[in-house]
Amino acid sequence: MTYNPEIHHRRSIRLKDYDYSQTGAYFVTVCAKDHACLFGNVEQGEMILNEYGHVVTKCWYDLTNHYAGITLDAFIVMPNHIHCIIVINNDVGAGLNINVGAGFNNKVGVGFNINVGAGLKPAPTNKRHGLSEIVRAFKTFSSRYINQIRNTPGIPVWQRNYYEHVIRTEKEFNQITEYIVNNPIQWELDTENPQNTKGSKLKNA
Repeated sequence: MTYNPEIHHRRSIRLKDYDYSQTGAYFVTVCAKDHACLFGNVEQGEMILNEYGHVVTKCWYDLTNHYAGITLDAFIVMPNHIHCIIVINNDVGAGLNINVGAGFNNKVGVGFNINVGAGLKPAPTNKRHGLSEIVRAFKTFSSRYINQIRNTPGIPVWQRNYYEHVIRTEKEFNQITEYIVNNPIQWELDTENPQNTKGSKLKNA
């Protein structure tokens, strides 16, 4: 696989004057505040979500209840970050010819019950929503419920910024999906892993 996690983890390659509300597929990485391992642990190459990790998962899936023009594809919650692919469908018939919905998803814990997004009205179907608005909503929803659980109102859960990359080809889409699926297996080498001494030097790059 040619996709380089050393680069994509660290820097946004946000395109100048690019309209991030237009139809397309976007790879997004969002990291926890101070790279804290809040969402669970990787055990024998498998991500085991804790209660906060399940909140993050539910908030991710709940986005389609508030943003009609999106499709959620590959997604993984890691101990201190998430990777995901969001497909924005604002222009019918446009965009990449990709197999949307073929990605890997975390398993939601049986019996976990939280009314994510309660009191929020679904977004109107005729309004264009940009990637930054969608990511901001995800971070806001998940932070709110995690802070309710741990009784820490207003404490940041996520870093302020996030990484995004415009996926331009089906080959690239498949490569990034593979990277997301294999993230738990690669955790020992991941530059986000605080126990990875090589990776720790790159965290603030």
